[in-house]
Amino acid sequence: MSDVSHELDAPPWQRVESTIMRTARAIRRAYEARLAPLGLNLSQASLLGCLDDSGPVTQTQLAASLGLGRAATGAIIDVLERRGLVERRPNPSDRRVWLVATTAAGADLAAPVHEIDRALRGDLRAGITRQERQVLAQLLVRLQSNLSGILTNVSLPPGKGDL
Repeated sequence: MSDVSHELDAPPWQRVESTIMRTARAIRRAYEARLAPLGLNLSQASLLGCLDDSGPVTQTQLAASLGLGRAATGAIIDVLERRGLVERRPNPSDRRVWLVATTAAGADLAAPVHEIDRALRGDLRAGITRQERQVLAQLLVRLQSNLSGILTNVSLPPGKGDL
């Protein structure tokens, strides 16, 4: 390893942005491993958990809650609908839009999803104080804000940028 006096002088794989990306990938892999016995990936489990918490919502609202595009959200809904875990229902206030809701089987599966999330968050936060987590969250929110400004005028190819 080289003797780097400042993070900005470090090679790309040692910079804070790279560390954040590696950490995000590792967190995703940990969730995927813990959710695998339920037959769900992280995106599917997140959608199911979100619906369980919110109740029936539109696909657009669900996409916004999950930070995904509408098409990616629709694909996840299709998979969960085929498994009988969610259903599309007519929206009584707007016939042009469907509501997405959990089925009884989906609601039953949401309970272990929430438990896996709670347990894994506990494992991930081990040895990190609440104050440290708050500082980290504030810094990540600031980075997200900076990225929003950067990405305002950037167009990504379809499917890029979705989880």
